[in-house]
Amino acid sequence: MNQVAPKKLLNSKWTSTEPINKAKHFAVVTVEFDEDGKVILCELEAVLSKKIEAIDWRDLKDSTRWKQGWK
Repeated sequence: MNQVAPKKLLNSKWTSTEPINKAKHFAVVTVEFDEDGKVILCELEAVLSKKIEAIDWRDLKDSTRWKQGWK
């Protein structure tokens, strides 16, 4: 399980273990919080194609699907 702190998500880098739309390397470009400090939006941008994918930020904790950094 990856350690992920919501407040440190922005600009973090991730590698998908399975390609998503032919991309493996992503950076978190948008993180929005509600009034209670809970993440309501997390968007990843593919490094090469610049396509943006909205995901549930908790999915990044799954180390079988995501690796921290670009590997």
